[in-house]
Amino acid sequence: MSALTNMEGMNMRYKLPRKYTPVVFAFYMSAVMALLMCMVIVAINTGVDGHYFIRVIQAYALAMPTAFVFLQLVRPLVVRLVNATVAG
Repeated sequence: MSALTNMEGMNMRYKLPRKYTPVVFAFYMSAVMALLMCMVIVAINTGVDGHYFIRVIQAYALAMPTAFVFLQLVRPLVVRLVNATVAG
């Protein structure tokens, strides 16, 4: 067995099963979008100064789990909307 084949086997061991794709997608999407939104909203509301990133992280601590839960809740509606909008 070559080293490359062995490494490929190791990578597969650490991946989640495909059935978790919607949950993983929601996790990453909520993580990225909540961070971007927190950065923009905190900058608009309080400005950018020496404590900007502390305020962003404080806002993110609430926003990320909230976004994740709501993404899970609205996913069925969004899937139906996409299916009604996109051909095929």
